[in-house]
Amino acid sequence: MAAFSSLEEQRRLAANITRFLALYGHIADAYVIEFFTDNLWGSLPLSWQAALAHLTPPQLAALLLEDRRSPEASYSSVWPLSLLAFRATAHSLAFPRRAGGQGGTSGSEGPEEFQGNPLQSARLHPLFRKHVKPKKQHEIWRLGQVVKRLSELTGCHHIVDVGSGQGHLSRFLAFGLHLPVIAVEGDARLVTQAAKFDQEVLQALEKEEVTGSQAPGGLSPQGPRHVVGWVDPEAPWTEFLHLLQPRQDPGGSPEGAAGMLLEKRSCPPITVPREGRRAGAGREDNPAALEDGGLGEGQGGPRLLLTGLHACGDLSVAVLRHFARCPQVGAITSVGCCYMKLTTEETGPCPYEWGYPLSSWVASLPGHQLSYKAREGACHALEDYIGRLRRQSPGLQTHCFRATLETVIRAVDPAKRRLGVQTIKKAHTLSFQEYARLGLERLGLEASLALVPPEPLAAMLAQEQQVVVFFCLALLLAPVVETLILLDRMIYLQEQGFQCELLPLFDPHFSPRNLVLLAAKTKLGSFLRGLSAET
Repeated sequence: MAAFSSLEEQRRLAANITRFLALYGHIADAYVIEFFTDNLWGSLPLSWQAALAHLTPPQLAALLLEDRRSPEASYSSVWPLSLLAFRATAHSLAFPRRAGGQGGTSGSEGPEEFQGNPLQSARLHPLFRKHVKPKKQHEIWRLGQVVKRLSELTGCHHIVDVGSGQGHLSRFLAFGLHLPVIAVEGDARLVTQAAKFDQEVLQALEKEEVTGSQAPGGLSPQGPRHVVGWVDPEAPWTEFLHLLQPRQDPGGSPEGAAGMLLEKRSCPPITVPREGRRAGAGREDNPAALEDGGLGEGQGGPRLLLTGLHACGDLSVAVLRHFARCPQVGAITSVGCCYMKLTTEETGPCPYEWGYPLSSWVASLPGHQLSYKAREGACHALEDYIGRLRRQSPGLQTHCFRATLETVIRAVDPAKRRLGVQTIKKAHTLSFQEYARLGLERLGLEASLALVPPEPLAAMLAQEQQVVVFFCLALLLAPVVETLILLDRMIYLQEQGFQCELLPLFDPHFSPRNLVLLAAKTKLGSFLRGLSAET
């Protein structure tokens, strides 16, 4: 399946996914920790059980999860047609996760930029690698190139990094790519840390005795401007622009030391009625009143490009909605994350709109609803788990341990279900008795296995392979669920009349959430489709 298709094809794909999940969504909805308490193995067809029960982890990776043939993909039995159809359909409905439209996975050697040093990207200046893990180095370099190109072609020369965290992307865009950047983050502690890291870059540049307007090595001495504030996906776009306006510091200067300003601004809940928001109530009737600070639309058209690198839950939705509704925003790049934190019908009444579904089309499809568990599963690292299966990692045992522990917990107190047990380090090196004792202690329960007879306990622990098989079946559905969420966002933008594309920008081994959604209010022709190949 081509990832870049027409609106009609995208709608058809969304409809096909909802029909597919209507048949098999119970697998994506299941919690593997309830493997024994809910008899999840018994929920599978008997023919599936017979075909899958004795597969080795490498065979599971090759025969089930990978969309290609490999040396491990040999197996003597014949699979039932329903299982073959399930596997083939799941792969065909998911967006390709590798650049160039190639499905499946590649080796786990990592991107070429890390071949010389697995901890340092050869593409990034050393100043932008400090404090930054390899995964984030890979992401900020590739996304930075796309943001710069999109900025140039749309004329959106002011970049707003929504959910900027510690500012790694903002820092690279400002110092490295010479873009005016406003970094917006709701956690003041992260913003303080980001400003500290910016100062380290400035101090390093000062040591090089910077003269003139540009630093040695092609770096700019101008860093991002930081704003502490919450970007409300439901607030009128005027409130969003108000959040971005520069403020005077106590000394009277519009900017703080070294060209950076740490602003404490909030976007309070708005009580404008729904119809008022649609009609542009309040200050939205007078956009010119908000054009101070160089953020207005002006004669050259929209000036803001919004970007969000793994903006969590509804924060990614905020980027899309402000793009659709705010005349000053001309382009976006959005990389989503934490789909389980999206507001949905499942989360309860919403005064305005949910984070999923966004589009009228997907909302109209029977069975479009996605459970919390399905959305949480869509965030799992498929490629990483394939690597664990290939290596037959001892850590795979933990699935069975946790599912068995769930049975013990309910024997101690039937009212306790799905309790969060923090990760027990090196669990695979422990006996189940040791693992259970630690787990029960963390939950404040009596550390005793006496309520579960030894024979049933041993029988559960002997089903380790079946637990892994069920987890793999659920994991195979994860990219399908993610595809539906991202399709919903693409269709929403096109329903508003905007051009958009979805690109597999990052190496999925490094960055599981590797699909970036781009949209612009400018006619870009085939530009968007060529971006992934260029970076």
